[in-house]
Parts: sequence; structure tokens; C-alpha cells
Amino acid sequence: MICVVDASVAVKWFAQGDWALSEEGVEPALDILRASKTDALEFFQPPHFLAEVAAVLARLAPEMVQQNIDDLAALNITWAEPTVAYDCAIQLSLQLNHHLFDTLYHALAFTIPGAVLVTADRRYFDKARHLGQIAWLPDFAIA
Repeated sequence: MICVVDASVAVKWFAQGDWALSEEGVEPALDILRASKTDALEFFQPPHFLAEVAAVLARLAPEMVQQNIDDLAALNITWAEPTVAYDCAIQLSLQLNHHLFDTLYHALAFTIPGAVLVTADRRYFDKARHLGQIAWLPDFAIA
């Protein structure tokens, strides 16, 4: 299965301490990470993924951000070409009145039949679920 995960899912892989206690959805996010290590799913990510996750982790866990990003970069990830999904992402951004960085993940999922965006961003999920190829993290089942 090909999966695009947005930053709202990936940051949960690094949740620790008090932050982990308050973070919802850590276990389902870790299930996705474990599935990627057994080849049950493959990550297909946009180029801005590392930067977006780093920005969140720099705020939540500054003392660990470099190690966490190094660990993230070491995962088996297929990286999309920089502009492969821009046209679709722009149209989604306009249609849904939503930030382009978020729509880039979904647009990327649309470039591959059967791929799915997994998100923990409720606001985006509620706006976009009618379009398909998107899953709410707690409901995502690894096939």
C-alpha cells in the first residue's frame, strides 16, 4: 500500500515525555511507522515534508530535533519530484480554502491510484474527505 503521511502524523513518531501524554493518536501513528519497516506500506512524500516536521519538532522538542530529523530522513521514503502535484494542490487549496502545504500531501496521493493520505489534521480531513484518497489517522487500517 502506498501512503502519504502529513506532518500531523509524523510528529507523533517522536512524541515523548509530557508532550506524548497529551498527544492523541500516537499508537496509530506508530503502527504506520512499524508497517513501513515491514514493507506493509510504502511512504511517498512531498519535498517539504522534512522541513514541515522539523518546524513542529523544533517547537515541541528542540533538544531532540536534529536527531529526530536525521531518523526521519533515514526512513525508506520515496520522494516526489518538487512540482509533481502543484497544479492539483493549488486547485485543492482554492476549492477548499485551505493552506497549500496541507493540500500538497493530498494532491500527491492523487498522483498514484490507490494511494492514501493519512492525516491527524481534523480541520483538513473534514474539508477534504469527500474527495477520497484520505484517511483519518484513528480510522486508518493497514491492509
